[in-house]
Amino acid sequence: MSNSIRRVLPWSPRVLGLLATLFVAAFALDAFSAGKGFWASLPDFFIHLIPAFLLLATVIAAWSRESFGGLVFLSLAAFYAASTMRRPDWILVISGPLTLVGAAYLLVWWSRRSGKLA
Repeated sequence: MSNSIRRVLPWSPRVLGLLATLFVAAFALDAFSAGKGFWASLPDFFIHLIPAFLLLATVIAAWSRESFGGLVFLSLAAFYAASTMRRPDWILVISGPLTLVGAAYLLVWWSRRSGKLA
């Protein structure tokens, strides 16, 4: 494995996890389009941010435990896919990035475990 891959690979799931968190957090902005005022919409906004906070907590917890991050992100992707059967068009939009992040975490974990990544 080349040196550039060894430097980039451990950071890729972390960066992807933060980007996925921002992507999910962007959906919370629809709380302000309900026709209510700013202050009346603020509680709804924070409720809509709960999934993003969950993803952020997972990224923080998985910072040095890649296997944990991989399993949690894949579990969240599966949970979302199973709970959104009435909207199959959204399954790929949300579960796709979560699956990608989970796979990246497991790739880093496997690379460390097999000795390919120091």
